[in-house]
Amino acid sequence: MSATIQITDSSRQSAGILSTAVISPDMHRRNEAINALGECQNGPIREFISYPPNLDDISRTLGNNYDIVLVDLDSDPEYALDLVESISTRGLATVMVYSEQKDPDLLLKCMRVGAREFLTLPIDTGAMSEALDRASALRKTLRPSNKASGRLLVFLSAKGGSGATTLACNYAVSLAQESQQRTLLIDLNLPLGDAAINLGIKAEYSIVTAFQNSSRLDAHFLSNLLVQHSSGLFVLAAPSELAPTFVSADVIDKLLEVACQDFDYVVVDAGSRLDLQRKHLFDESATVYLVTQVGIPELRNSHRLIAQLSAEGSPKLEIVINRYDPRSMEIDEEHITKVLTRPVSWKIPNNYAAVRRMQNTATPLTEDDSPISQAIRQMTRSICGQPAIPEKKKKFSLFG
Repeated sequence: MSATIQITDSSRQSAGILSTAVISPDMHRRNEAINALGECQNGPIREFISYPPNLDDISRTLGNNYDIVLVDLDSDPEYALDLVESISTRGLATVMVYSEQKDPDLLLKCMRVGAREFLTLPIDTGAMSEALDRASALRKTLRPSNKASGRLLVFLSAKGGSGATTLACNYAVSLAQESQQRTLLIDLNLPLGDAAINLGIKAEYSIVTAFQNSSRLDAHFLSNLLVQHSSGLFVLAAPSELAPTFVSADVIDKLLEVACQDFDYVVVDAGSRLDLQRKHLFDESATVYLVTQVGIPELRNSHRLIAQLSAEGSPKLEIVINRYDPRSMEIDEEHITKVLTRPVSWKIPNNYAAVRRMQNTATPLTEDDSPISQAIRQMTRSICGQPAIPEKKKKFSLFG
């Protein structure tokens, strides 16, 4: 392998434009990547006509001069993967790879070593443009690794069908919008979660991919599993097919630890999982929203869960009454408080039509200025330190 590296540079035309390096020993593949880049952006493009001969010198070779490094996989796939991992672990640049092979196994290997994008030859200009957009957005959100751990917010259903998934999805969207900070929704409602369907997104990978590759799970790997919603919310979806319900506590803990290191807020739809020994899900640093309804089975289950979640070292617990309608309640609030042993924190109004419309159209409830959307926004604003929304004054009417 030649140690000679030839560099060419196109002029930088404006501040903040991405600077890119293309590494490929093959002239034709290298030129194709450069041409695709040139059609999508005007930033400086440098070409390396061989792989760096020594990975230990990669920091000196690349320095901090590039936003993106585009690596050809096909000339020497094994060495190229080592190169991608070396660049990624040193944090030198965002790494993209390209290949003539449409191989899912190769794609997964690239993700594991830190590649952010996988492009297939011939490179489509649209695909390249979208990859550059994501890389640009990523650079704006990169922060020092020593940042404070993100907040963990867990939605737990007292009984199946209580609406925890609907609340978790809309709460996460609202939190991303209200806080304007990096927010992640994890669908842990196995074996079949509905978060992706509720939000109208299609996920190529799921939480099962994270579990199956837990030994390589880090921020880079996790980022490749996520889908971004139009609200800015990131989503780690549940699988679209039936998945195993047993996952070791250690694997879940590692996923949550990695997520909280990279995001300001991590919202988890835990469904009605009653295995409350999860270290991170239910430790004192988390906030658990226990979602229940006004019914004997739901309140009975809530009473039992509250007893378990109230021990020393347990999470902050907030009770959420979903589908709340004071006109049709057969149990008054005094008895509800007595059964729950504590006051209710949040009451989400009953609005079947709005929820059904959200599920059918994948339009978040927060898009409408309704009592239910206001209640959810109040919850998220309390978490991110925003002032409460003033209650609307009822208009006087002679007709009542």
